[in-house]
Amino acid sequence: MQIRAGSKTITGKRSNNEDNLHADPDQRYFLVADGMGGQSAGEKASALAMEIIPQQLAKLDWNNASSDQAVRAIDTAIAAANSEILALGELDPRFHNMGTTVTFLVRAGDGILVGGVGDSRTYLLRNGKLELLTTDHSLVQALLDAGTITPDEALTHRYKNVLYRYLGEKTGGNPTSPRHIEIRPGDRYVLCTDGVTGSLNELHLAQILGSGNDPNQIAEQIVQAAYDMGSQDNITCIVVLVDGA
Repeated sequence: MQIRAGSKTITGKRSNNEDNLHADPDQRYFLVADGMGGQSAGEKASALAMEIIPQQLAKLDWNNASSDQAVRAIDTAIAAANSEILALGELDPRFHNMGTTVTFLVRAGDGILVGGVGDSRTYLLRNGKLELLTTDHSLVQALLDAGTITPDEALTHRYKNVLYRYLGEKTGGNPTSPRHIEIRPGDRYVLCTDGVTGSLNELHLAQILGSGNDPNQIAEQIVQAAYDMGSQDNITCIVVLVDGA
């Protein structure tokens, strides 16, 4: 089966773009990152992640790699990026406490591996149903999991943007436990930052993701819709379409 991808990132209503993305030219892996730390620090953290993780993943023989080997390669790459971001933050005061989220989609053998660190997300649209494949590493998600707050309360909670795990802190490089998804023709994925999910509800996202057949146009429509809905953040996504045999 063939995979086609398209992407879009905009600064939006911010003064600078702390988001970054990477799409492998050979369609083997896709990454989206959302930096934090203010001004150049957030940009630097997400840029480092998008530089180091692909460099590490490129070391694997993807034509012959098993799913287990791919998982190990992902964890090694995430750990390397985390260490580099931590180290630079210690060495250079400009980048102290910088960090970044990352979400990834990796094609491995007859399946797809999906995961991440932070609150950037990956969704799957299959047979008209949208499914969130990643888990936010946020205080609000922890409160939801504990049953302390309701989903409606989570939308406007004061800790909505507070993360307990991201690249650039001690647990950011821990194993990611990616989810394995069987490849099926017609599947559609979107990897996105919270500039998308913070303003665009899942019903609207599913409608756009399910329309058209050009991944670049779909990505542009998702980003534009998030902007039109009032997103105050940088807005970034990668759209991945799975074609038939």
